[in-house]
Amino acid sequence: MSEGAYDPLRTLRDPVGPEIDVFLSGTVFLDIVFTGLPKMPSAGTEVWAEGMGSCPGGIANLAIATSRLGLRTSLAAAFGDDDYADFCWRTLAEQESVDLSRSRRFEHWHSPVTVSMACAGDRSMLTHGHDSPLPASDMIGKPPRTRAVVVDLPGPNALGEAEETSWANLARKDGALVFADVGWDPTETWSGEMLEQLRYCDAFLPNAGEAMAYTRTQTPQDALYAIADLVPLAVVTNGAEGAMAIDSTTGEEAHVPAPRVTALDPTGAGDVFCASMVLGTLAGWPLQHRLAFASACASLAVQQFGGSLAAPGWGDIADWWHGVRDQANRDAYHASLVRRYGFLDELVPTVPVGAVRRAAATIARYADVAQVP
Repeated sequence: MSEGAYDPLRTLRDPVGPEIDVFLSGTVFLDIVFTGLPKMPSAGTEVWAEGMGSCPGGIANLAIATSRLGLRTSLAAAFGDDDYADFCWRTLAEQESVDLSRSRRFEHWHSPVTVSMACAGDRSMLTHGHDSPLPASDMIGKPPRTRAVVVDLPGPNALGEAEETSWANLARKDGALVFADVGWDPTETWSGEMLEQLRYCDAFLPNAGEAMAYTRTQTPQDALYAIADLVPLAVVTNGAEGAMAIDSTTGEEAHVPAPRVTALDPTGAGDVFCASMVLGTLAGWPLQHRLAFASACASLAVQQFGGSLAAPGWGDIADWWHGVRDQANRDAYHASLVRRYGFLDELVPTVPVGAVRRAAATIARYADVAQVP
């Protein structure tokens, strides 16, 4: 974290607590994002894009999202020895303040690359890459003490008593909260084995389609209840409909609608939502506030192009809230926003003028405006 950056967990820090807030592991891609396409290219044609940006992607989307929100983030990932890897490493470590002490560089292993084409509010992607030269748990060993980890289920970092060597399992046994996410199952079998791993997790944050498929339910609400029987913090996101959650550790249940926005690119919005929920949970916020904050941050992300480029920082959050709060002509919708997000008044007054903001154009520009030369 850069000197003078806003620290939302400052009141919780003590000399014996973990130095890391969030520990992550996964694949870092170089993302090349084309924006403003009039249409998707078809065979034998060329389409000119109005804009283009480059940034670290994959697990870097989540690492940058958590770091921009002021969480001390450490990432373990494989990096090659090419210029793409130099760019991603430098951006994460120097610009975005992500600790890479558990990451490694490998000779003759080239960086995975994704080309994302944004058009009509959605995107298509083309990716090339190879598996990491070394399994994550072998590369990490014993992970550093951390307040939380985020894992994908099902995945190579299995949780449970039989998986002593898994880095995620070691972190859990060392006191870390385990936040779990899940992707779309390309086989569409939606195996129940994934749900069995939730007994070792503290939170699960699927989207509505995934939640209903895995739980064999017909509505997001029924899926939420089914998941809440398996994990302390159950969250189901539902796009423009918002998000719902049950926290059995506090006895809270909440449903929050999403702010109205014009979505340009959904890439990375789920990572931003997850990062926001991790922050709110570690900070001990009420569930209603956690959901509202995560929904607002995700809505800020989808209004911009490009995964980690679009992840908001506290400067963006403060700008948005001041705009909502200070709007002169307030209809019923904006009055509802003011009521729903009034808790931000207790947070953003202490955000410094130079607070971290999202990157623009390409991520080679500093995200923290206080550091711009």
